[in-house]
Amino acid sequence: MAVVKPAGLLIQGRPEQGPTLEQLVRRHLRPESPDSVYLGTIHRLDRPVSGVVVWAKTPKAARRVAAQFASREATKEYWAIVEGSVEALEEQGAWHDWLVPPDASGVARSVPPETPRAKRAITGYRLGRPTQTPEGTTWLRLRPETGRTHQIRAQCALRRLPIWGDRVYGSLRPFPEGIALHARALRLRHPILQQDLCFMAPIPAAWAEQGIVLPETSSSLEG
Repeated sequence: MAVVKPAGLLIQGRPEQGPTLEQLVRRHLRPESPDSVYLGTIHRLDRPVSGVVVWAKTPKAARRVAAQFASREATKEYWAIVEGSVEALEEQGAWHDWLVPPDASGVARSVPPETPRAKRAITGYRLGRPTQTPEGTTWLRLRPETGRTHQIRAQCALRRLPIWGDRVYGSLRPFPEGIALHARALRLRHPILQQDLCFMAPIPAAWAEQGIVLPETSSSLEG
């Protein structure tokens, strides 16, 4: 089951943290008994991030789709609006870093490869053109090959390109809903039928309200 997560909503959490996407999906599937629904979590998005999320409705589907993520067969594309200058970037390329998970400050950090708990983070990028974004910002199309916590957010910040609204990683501009990072597309194989599936999430309305006008394109994962 694929759903579109709005920015600011937790995927999962404790009752005192407020409503979660998981709760909403359970109620959608079985309003009379949401707690009885099997819902396998395959992947997650950070709370301030919007975009497509896939859930498994059976244990078999969960195992098979999780295996696709583990083997990097499942592919993802994120769209980000970043602050700062991209003059030093080639039109497209890949970022390679070693990151440790977020510490008490909530920040994932770049470290030498031999550092305890360090894991390699790889993200392909492409400058998004043509486009219209506010002065001092740029559209990036990002393809993470690994799935480290805060990977895209940290790797953008390491290049002095914090994602708009991401105060944790150095953004200087407030964003009305979460941050300007959107899980645009996800491609995987159906766990039973073995058909290729590509799910795409529309850009949040808040982006246009902030003067972000992107071309009517779907995703490089489609087709």
